[in-house]
Amino acid sequence: MSPRLVDPGAASPALLARVHALNAAHAEATSPLTLQDLAAMARAAFHARATEDGAAFLLAFDERADYASANFRWFRDRYARFVYVDRIVVDAARQGAGLGRRLYADLFAAARAAGKPRVACEVNRVPPNPGSDAFHARLGFAPVGEGQPAPGKTVRYLVRPL
Repeated sequence: MSPRLVDPGAASPALLARVHALNAAHAEATSPLTLQDLAAMARAAFHARATEDGAAFLLAFDERADYASANFRWFRDRYARFVYVDRIVVDAARQGAGLGRRLYADLFAAARAAGKPRVACEVNRVPPNPGSDAFHARLGFAPVGEGQPAPGKTVRYLVRPL
């Protein structure tokens, strides 16, 4: 049986600490966060979910978010209504078990219910993240642009219509 999905911003401090450790283990692909920043982001998110065992999590914001991310602003400059996936992480030992698909299915349902027409995200090109590229392509995301949000980092912007 798969673990339940819970809101990490409202979950136990122990679960939030596990999610924080998972983010830290994948910080090159996502970016580092303090525990306090992660908690604040989870509380402010349009949609925040983690598996109850902390093996995977997703944080997403809609177009109304007060969020300073250059990648988020790229989408806000181009789309009136959307949900932006700031990060989705699955523990390496659990990849391929369907947790990422489950997190996205849950997000897609919430976005549809809120009348959002699309879900947006970015995937690193430099440094490369071919696993994430393939995963997002399988879910129906298509490229809509490229950017350099920081020195030495290039991303590909993706959108999936709902």
